[in-house]
Amino acid sequence: MRLDEIADSPHFTEHADLAPARTGALPADPTPERLAAAVEDPRLPLADRLAAGAVLALVGDPRIGPAPAARFVPGATVTIGLPADEVGHVTRAWEHVGVEDSWIAKETPEHTVELADYWIAAYPVTNGEYRAFLADTGRPGRPTTWYLGAYPWDRANHPVAGIRPEDADAYARWLTDRTGHPWRLPTEAEWEHAAKGPDGRPFPWPGGFDPDAANTRETGVHTTTPVGAFPAGRSPFGAHDMGGNVEEFVADDYAPYPGGPYVDDHLVQSMGGYRIARGGSFSRFGDLTRTRRRHGAFPGPLYPVGFRLATSERPS
Repeated sequence: MRLDEIADSPHFTEHADLAPARTGALPADPTPERLAAAVEDPRLPLADRLAAGAVLALVGDPRIGPAPAARFVPGATVTIGLPADEVGHVTRAWEHVGVEDSWIAKETPEHTVELADYWIAAYPVTNGEYRAFLADTGRPGRPTTWYLGAYPWDRANHPVAGIRPEDADAYARWLTDRTGHPWRLPTEAEWEHAAKGPDGRPFPWPGGFDPDAANTRETGVHTTTPVGAFPAGRSPFGAHDMGGNVEEFVADDYAPYPGGPYVDDHLVQSMGGYRIARGGSFSRFGDLTRTRRRHGAFPGPLYPVGFRLATSERPS
């Protein structure tokens, strides 16, 4: 797709349908612990889960501590990427939102990668955590999703978004210094394996695309949600929001997979090199929640990207 064709593609339409008004019930005796359990209770309606998360943003979310909760991923020889003969099938499945063959070709070829043991954060980094980083370091610049640069206290437990990859790297270094534990961004292969598991799921959840399992444009929320509020989308290793909510930077810049094509798409044309982002977001369609999908932060309001952390050493 050329840059002059972007305006005609549904993939780049900025305004979605108007989101419905949402009201939900809170659990009886709404202690922080009960509210946290309600956010991740798949038996509850989405409105109830969001209501519980909204209150937690105000009173303090016990799931978010001084260091990330992390899930263990055992080392293995893993398969990454997509067989070349499946590109057309994927494109046809998502042609209604403007997906093109060249975008999916970036996922080819399927290949193996050796991964050592690692731990992946259970949640993406939140606004509240990122505020602590800014306050402690005095780092200039605010996330673009913070209106007029103001900290969104009512979304403290939503994932931070609208930052640069250098900001994510700096956060990992800061948290390493603060905790004495070596935190970093996951590699692209680590992120993909943590999302799809040893059985190679197409999405972080079993089966096909499910708008009830991820906060995407199809879900109808059209903004970020408290971390963990889509428990049906939890990955095989127990990580939340690896599909939807916000896209996530990984440690790698875009490069072709071994033996794969270099794709000169709209991302390359507009930015040259770029950092890979994974997982899809509330502002994008469900094609980006595919576990093999390789993407990046195209300039503009449709790409509010955040990040999650990983580590090669067992967290204390």
